[in-house]
Amino acid sequence: MDRLSEITFLLPETPESRGFLGELRSLLAEVAYADFAASASASAGTAGRAGDRLTLTPPQPADARPVTAFQLADVLAPEVVLDTGHSITLCGGETPDALPSQATVEMADLTRRLAGHVKRVDHTGVNLPACATSPEQWQGLVGALASASTMYRYPTGEEWPFVLPSTSDELLGGIRDFVVGREPRFELVYDHGLTQTEWQFALWTDLTRTELELLFPEPEGLTFPGLEEIFRVVPILHPWPGLRVRFDLCYRIDDRPSDWETGEWLVTEGGRIH
Repeated sequence: MDRLSEITFLLPETPESRGFLGELRSLLAEVAYADFAASASASAGTAGRAGDRLTLTPPQPADARPVTAFQLADVLAPEVVLDTGHSITLCGGETPDALPSQATVEMADLTRRLAGHVKRVDHTGVNLPACATSPEQWQGLVGALASASTMYRYPTGEEWPFVLPSTSDELLGGIRDFVVGREPRFELVYDHGLTQTEWQFALWTDLTRTELELLFPEPEGLTFPGLEEIFRVVPILHPWPGLRVRFDLCYRIDDRPSDWETGEWLVTEGGRIH
C-alpha cells in the first residue's frame, strides 16, 4: 500500500514568503527535530531560488512518517502537497472572515514574544470551509489520507480527523505503542463556520495560561469555547489573500504526559479510519 511520507506546506517564492519562513525557523529554534536547509543562493545573501526548507521529523518512534515540511516553491498561492499525489489548495472567497480581520500580530512579533518558549510542534492542520468544499470532496480527501496513513477520528464526534506519524508496520497493523514524540500530527477540519481556507499550527510552549494571556491579551489572543484550558489562539497577519493563518499556543503541562500527548486518546477512543 502507498505510504504518506511527507506533507509539505508550499509558499510562493516571494520576499514576503521568505521572510515568513525565516521567522518560522526562528520560532521553532528550540524544537530539537526542526531542521532548516537553505539554498546556496539564499545562504550567499541573494534573493535565492526555491529550496529554502524547514523539515519537522517525528522523533518517536524511529522512522515514523509523515514528516512535515515548509518550502518555497514556484506556486501562485499557498498550498499543501501530499507525496501520495494529492494537494489541498485554497478554496472559498478572498473576503476575510471575522477572525483574520481581528489579526494584529505580525509573524516577526509572534517570534519575538515567544523566543525560547516553543519546545515542540503538536500538529499542523488545514481547515476547509464547508461552504466551498462538498461532502464528496471532503470524504474523498479523508479517504485518500486514511488509505496511506494512520488516521484517527476525533473522539467527541467533530469532523477533525488526525494523521498520527507511524512506522511501516503500524501502517499495516495500527498504533499500539503510546509515546511522546509521535509528532507533528496533521489535522483536517471540515469547518462550517469558515468562508476560506485556514492553516493552523499548534505549538507546545513552556508557558502557563496566565503567561500566554499576558503575552497575547485580547484582541491579539483568544480562546475557543471548550478548549480554553488547553491553548490560546493567535491569528497572524500575512501576505496571502484567501488564507487564514493561526497559531494555537498550548499551555505548559507539569504532570506526567497526557493521553493526548501520547496519542492514546485518539487511537483508543477515536478509532482508526480505514
